[in-house]
Amino acid sequence: MFSILLPIIYLSFISLGLPDALLGSGWSVIYKELDIPISSAGLISMIISLGTVISSFFSGTVIYHLKTGLTTFLSVFLTAVAIWGFSKSSSLMEFCLWAVPYGLGAGAVDAALNNYVALHYKASHMNFLHCFWGLGVSIGPYIMSIALMKGIGWSKGYFIVSLLQTGIAFLLFMSLPVWNKAEKEHRALPNEKNPGLAEEKPVGTLEAIKTRGVKSGMLTFCVYCALEASTGLWGATWMVLERGISPEKAARWASLFYIGITVGRFLSGLASYKLSPTSLIKTGEIILITGIFLIMIPFLPITMVLGFILTGIGCGPVYPALIHSTPSRFGRKNSQRIIGLEMALAYVGTTSMPPIMGICVEKISPGLFPVLQLVLFGLLVLFSFNVLKIKEKPL
Repeated sequence: MFSILLPIIYLSFISLGLPDALLGSGWSVIYKELDIPISSAGLISMIISLGTVISSFFSGTVIYHLKTGLTTFLSVFLTAVAIWGFSKSSSLMEFCLWAVPYGLGAGAVDAALNNYVALHYKASHMNFLHCFWGLGVSIGPYIMSIALMKGIGWSKGYFIVSLLQTGIAFLLFMSLPVWNKAEKEHRALPNEKNPGLAEEKPVGTLEAIKTRGVKSGMLTFCVYCALEASTGLWGATWMVLERGISPEKAARWASLFYIGITVGRFLSGLASYKLSPTSLIKTGEIILITGIFLIMIPFLPITMVLGFILTGIGCGPVYPALIHSTPSRFGRKNSQRIIGLEMALAYVGTTSMPPIMGICVEKISPGLFPVLQLVLFGLLVLFSFNVLKIKEKPL
């Protein structure tokens, strides 16, 4: 039954990524058309992230009561409605209002699917699934760039993505019986080995946080997602303001960052058959710093483009490897709560860094973009070092 669910989860990961980069890829046009400050993207991103923090924080309880299938369907449907709302927005206030349901939906589905895959599938599947997230997040900016080039406007880009998201939500609704059957199988199997394990309530939040290494793990997710989100949100705008690239070309080139993430996760999925999550994370960090240094080289567009690709490839294995190793590092019964906390802190990073970088870009200099990338990378290495010291144990 779990093998039947795999294509459905692949599709869900595409839906998770589809809208993630729309704001960044279209912002260089959106803020001008709405006549609002350029740094307003940080505010919108912050509201979205606050919603994801809240839903991720309570995801353990929600999933315990609704189960993974229903939680995933409701979350994707909620994001579809919110994206349609973005397409109809004509002011900053409307963008901010629709950001609330979008954030709540995105956080719940993220925590639900990541824990489900970490418990029931091999590490290679986690990387391939996040590769599909990268596919979704690469398609979004491409749709936006086509909408801008065709002159139909950024709102049509959002509208097209909302239609795709609605279609995925419908397919998830139709698959609910499959999810329910898989849940029954899951409850039956553990009962043969350890009665009552499947029905055990999630571990408490304070107990989870006190577990050795969990705080460092949460901070690792925080700075990683701060780096990824700020690169995706401000990359295109930085190209326009600092390097003089046209908005249409900048949107396409910035999407190479997400294509790099997709490629990185596909390659790390293959490598996971031979390499441990620890090795994958260290390799990714080496490639990541190489990409940032290439972005910092001035006056050479080719190195800038290559830098965004390598930064994405380097990011590729870090997130899925950290998630998949959570149950084996911290225990199976603790994994849903801890992954929920990791997702919550991940979105704290997504919440805090984009507006900080937006203020720096607008008030100080766009040239600070790669410098802040470098600072975040240093924090990522620092916190992840403490997590990787904890040995993994067989589930």
